[in-house]
Order: sequence, then C-alpha cells, then structure tokens
Amino acid sequence: MRARSLPEVVSTREAYALLGLSGPAESEALTAAFRTAIKAARPDAPGGDDTRFRKTIAAWRLIQQDTAPLALAAPAHCVPALPVVGLGPDAALNGGVVEVRLGRRKLRIRVPAGLRSGEHLRLKAAGDGGADLYLPVLVRGDGRLSAVGDDLHMTCPVPLRLLEDGGRLEIETHAGPRSAWLVGGHQPLRLRLKGLGLPARGARPQGHLFVTLQPSEDAPSAAEDLLVRFTRVWTPDRLAA
Repeated sequence: MRARSLPEVVSTREAYALLGLSGPAESEALTAAFRTAIKAARPDAPGGDDTRFRKTIAAWRLIQQDTAPLALAAPAHCVPALPVVGLGPDAALNGGVVEVRLGRRKLRIRVPAGLRSGEHLRLKAAGDGGADLYLPVLVRGDGRLSAVGDDLHMTCPVPLRLLEDGGRLEIETHAGPRSAWLVGGHQPLRLRLKGLGLPARGARPQGHLFVTLQPSEDAPSAAEDLLVRFTRVWTPDRLAA
C-alpha cells in the first residue's frame, strides 16, 4: 500500500499566517496578501524557497475551499492584515532596527540591509501557537530618496545656465558627492549613477541611483557651490586650530 503524503498546510490558521494575515479578510485584501506572499516565496526571490512556495499555494487553496461554502452566508467578521514593516531609504540601504506593533505588543526588529518593497520579514514563532509570521515590507520615500524595485531615485536642482552651456555638475548623493559632465543643449532629463541603489541581496542585483535633473534659477552655479564648500571647510574655528 502506498503511504499517503501529508498535506502542505494542516490548518486555516497556518494558511492565514503564511499569507501574512491573522485571520479571515475581505476578498480584495485576501487576494492582495496572496499575491504579495507568493511573489516573496518564489525560489528565485530573496528569502524564498521551494517549500515555502508550495506551502503558500496550498494555503491559498485551503482558504478558498474553506470559505467557498460561505459565499451566500452573512459576511464574516474581518480581521485586519498583519502590520506592514515600513522602512525609510536609509534603513533599506544599511539595515537597522524598526518598531512594529502586533496587537498590544511593540516589537523592536532588526532588519537586514537590502530589503525591497513586496518582500516579507520572517518573525520566528511570533504568531498564535508559535507559528512563524511573515510581515510585508514597504520602503517609503523620505522626500530626499525613493525606492522602486532595486533602484533609488532623487531629484537634483540644476542651474539653467549649466543646462544651456554645459559643464560639471556636483550631485550630493547618500553616498557622498558625485560628479557628472553635462553637454550644453543636449541634456538627458535623468542620469544613472551605477551601483548606488539598494545593495545586492540574494538573487536581487545591486541597484542604481537615478537622478532627475530639475532646472532651477535658484540653484547655485558650480563656482558658487565650490565657494560654499570652501567656506564650510575653512571656517575661522578650523583656521584657529
């Protein structure tokens, strides 16, 4: 007699936890949670693997089977999805510690560098009955930098004369100043600085920094910017020392 294989997911509680939910949710929220979870569980995604990928699919099927007979019944009480782990660009670049509230608990979680939006952060045995929780990650912009996939984006004010005549442009990036040479009258609207995006992690490659040039009459010229830098370094206090 052939042995019967065990199911990938044994309970709806485990199924909801695998989708990053603490219980039943509305149809749209449930579908969104599944799409996010299956994307992060793909074997070629950072933190994903074959076992979790299969279990996520099995969890979705089990929830669908469990909720199908209730289609004509009164709507069930909806339990909100698990909280999103919100990161700023600096935390996505370098890692760090973030606070997450789970019900009445406030957890301080150390996150690794290189997390992307759409990925999940695993909390071991943090759920009901000691189940693992997978919290969705969202990298939010901070007004200076924003993240899209592997890449970072920023804007840089550029003097109109520099765009017209060309010359050297100094860009203050999160990794320090970088230089670019502009050709008068033939400017791209956006520059790519290679390797200054989110760091490589798992199967995800090193990202780039895209700089959108913003024409501005108030932006300092190259000479004015150099003077500001010189003044900042050679202050009276530094000279006195």
